[in-house]
Amino acid sequence: MTEAIINLDTVNPIEFFGVNNSKFDILKRKFPLLKILSRGTQIKLSGQATEVANAQGRIGQLIKYLERNGHLSENYFAEILGDDEIADTSTEDSVNNDILVFGPNGKVIRAKTQNQKLMATVSDKNDIIFAVGPAGTGKTYTAVALAVRALKNKAVRKIILTRPAVEAGESLGFLPGDLKEKIDPYLRPLYDALDDMIPSDKLNYYMANRIIEIAPLAYMRGRTLDNAFIILDEAQNSTDLQLKMFLTRIGANAKAIITGDLTQVDLPKNQKSGLLKATRILQGIEGIAHIKLDEADVVRHRLVKHIIRAYDTEQEREEQKEEENREQYRNLKRGDHN
Repeated sequence: MTEAIINLDTVNPIEFFGVNNSKFDILKRKFPLLKILSRGTQIKLSGQATEVANAQGRIGQLIKYLERNGHLSENYFAEILGDDEIADTSTEDSVNNDILVFGPNGKVIRAKTQNQKLMATVSDKNDIIFAVGPAGTGKTYTAVALAVRALKNKAVRKIILTRPAVEAGESLGFLPGDLKEKIDPYLRPLYDALDDMIPSDKLNYYMANRIIEIAPLAYMRGRTLDNAFIILDEAQNSTDLQLKMFLTRIGANAKAIITGDLTQVDLPKNQKSGLLKATRILQGIEGIAHIKLDEADVVRHRLVKHIIRAYDTEQEREEQKEEENREQYRNLKRGDHN
């Protein structure tokens, strides 16, 4: 028989136990082999050692969530306690290794596909990640979730979001408003993701105090980014020089995720995307990971997968046709010489 006492001194006991002990009843139903008692701000567990350890891990996760957010929904409470046995109770995302971060009102943000899970795994061991894939594969959303997780875990001090503003040629001065208002339209997908993961009042606080910062790529030059999680979104629209500039801004205790879709380059025809070159020449460097997402990672409408496949097939046909035309031209040239 093993006993353990868990203190709830750092959270509101009413939020943990629920009205009329509704959440506490869920806890007791989850662990029927344990004797679970509540005494003021303490919970006492009695039973087999493995059961006690498992319950301690689950309860610890719930306490940490309450410490960060102040509110814990019954749905989230039940979801955590309904998961399979956790493998490691020492880390706050150990309840389920698919969970990236906990959003407002108990929303659980998960890695939904194998490559999204791979992004989460390699982010712990690498400081720079290239996540390249078509639209709808969740590369940006997953990147933001990893950045928010790092901020909440105090692994970094700030989040920096940046994106090339190619539609305005990186010259934003003619647009109305301050810098934030000028670049906001280009960063809307990043803000949408943040809204899912951080309560609005806390997000406003983070923005006001530059804990979460937005900056167009053209404004990154000359900076050294320490203790930060930096996301460069739509990197296919950055030039070779811009991407090199960005990568050399990364300072001590910083992480960066570069996302892009090489099939949607919006640069002028006389400019080449720097993303393709970067993913080619930065292979094999320790600390830099490369994740290639594909149609299997699409988490939008079911038709998006078919749309991506159709465009890929058409591109292959066009490339094959161009190669046939070049071969015919070469044959004609050889015929002229003969």
